Amino acid sequence: MTPHLHALSVRSRWTALAALLLFASGQICAMAQSSSSDAALPDAPQAQPAPKNAAQDQVTILGTPRAILHDQAAIWTSPIHIHDRDLAVLVPLGLTTAVLMTTDHQVMSSSKLQDTSLNNHAVDASNGLVGGFVAAPVIIWGMGHIHQDDHATETGILGGEAMVDSIVVEQALKIISMRERPTVDNARGKFFQTSAGIDSSFPSSHSMVAWSSAAVIASEYKGPLTQLTAYGLATGVSLTRVLGRQHFPSDVLVGSAFGWMIGRYVFHRHQHSYDE
Repeated sequence: MTPHLHALSVRSRWTALAALLLFASGQICAMAQSSSSDAALPDAPQAQPAPKNAAQDQVTILGTPRAILHDQAAIWTSPIHIHDRDLAVLVPLGLTTAVLMTTDHQVMSSSKLQDTSLNNHAVDASNGLVGGFVAAPVIIWGMGHIHQDDHATETGILGGEAMVDSIVVEQALKIISMRERPTVDNARGKFFQTSAGIDSSFPSSHSMVAWSSAAVIASEYKGPLTQLTAYGLATGVSLTRVLGRQHFPSDVLVGSAFGWMIGRYVFHRHQHSYDE
């Protein structure tokens, strides 16, 4: 790698990390002022994408809508392409989700979570953190564009693509599940309740967006500090959705897992190889 390319790579790595830290710390500090007045992760199950060609291989903003359509086709057909190796992720995920669903009511009915001040602070924190995950790919893309750093611009585009993919999947699952929020009916968390509508609790949209963005950033920049920051802040989003009584634990588990898998899929499907 030439000294110029190495400098760009180092700069883009720190741009990714700084974007996450800047927005997370800025949002949390702003909320604090207003209120006062990994063990290695396994690879995601791989959907079977259509073969690439030279045109599809280019990561551009103009090509993103088409890429999202291909992503959605691959995501929704991925169950028919599951391999034995994927069960190492899917079986524990399914079992853990089932266990959490049996305890969701007890957890959300706990007096420790029925604290209005705690709930409000947690909701503010989750909104601020997820705002950082939405903004980070934009900042990374902008810095990459300014410095002519293709790695950074790719990270920004793929981060945005992964978040859009997550939102589409999350909205479809909400319409299907129609689960009541923890604040309804003494946190019984009933599914298939038409009264829930598009405001269904399952899965957590904040968690899906945060983890899809984090997965792309952490996959593009594999340094331990970047990974710790990205996944640590994403975990913060998931936890604060429960503490804010906006979602059940099973909602955030599924949202986090699906967001991470979608982010990893987008990265593996579209990224180019860069030396770091």
